[in-house]
Amino acid sequence: MNILYKLYSFLIALPLFLVVTIVVAICVTIAAFCGDSVYIGYYLPKWWSRFTLWVFLIPVKTEGKQLIDAHQSYVFLANHQGYFDIFLIYGYLGHNFKWMMKEYLRKIPFVGLACEKSGHIYVGDSRASMQKTVVQAQETLREGMSMVIFPEGTRTHNGQMGEFKKGAFTLANEIGLPIVPLTINGSFDIFSRNAYSVTRHPISLTVHRPIIAEDRKGKPTRILMQEVFDVIHGDLEEKYQ
Repeated sequence: MNILYKLYSFLIALPLFLVVTIVVAICVTIAAFCGDSVYIGYYLPKWWSRFTLWVFLIPVKTEGKQLIDAHQSYVFLANHQGYFDIFLIYGYLGHNFKWMMKEYLRKIPFVGLACEKSGHIYVGDSRASMQKTVVQAQETLREGMSMVIFPEGTRTHNGQMGEFKKGAFTLANEIGLPIVPLTINGSFDIFSRNAYSVTRHPISLTVHRPIIAEDRKGKPTRILMQEVFDVIHGDLEEKYQ
């Protein structure tokens, strides 16, 4: 069965994914040039992500989406297990947002330009780049848009969570937006940073209760970081803990 799936994923799913990805990226870029980076820039990638999970035959489960308000802006913080985290959150979070992503992703053909033109934020390693990122993120959040950030800063090597960086928490506190922890399970088994092919495995997204600004008032950042870490970590499957 595994051999059949590998053949299917390479010969059918992957080519379809690449074609649809290019088409969606071009459409998003054109829409952004025409002045629409919000509606098309969200809904096309949302259905692209759902298509990707569907074509690779990945079972998806979500919990807790009723806890967030469609009209409220949030800073969503998620653990980062693998490549399919992107498709899971984009396709099934059910809330418009912008990504904060690594600078090297800008180099991906078609996709990098589409992300840039639709308002997603790239962050580099230099101090100047980070300062620019903070300013862009502040502007994005103040305009009423939500943001998704992986506070570990990179994908896990072994399925377990790494330490959080404090930038996302400082940003949320400066703007006064609710923080929403997200727990991802299964993405590491589908396509981890060390994998060379996709493996069929269930994936799930758990949306936790928002932590509003009033509940964080006067709380040291390191304490808040640990609390959010514990919420996300507490809902991980045992093998990832």
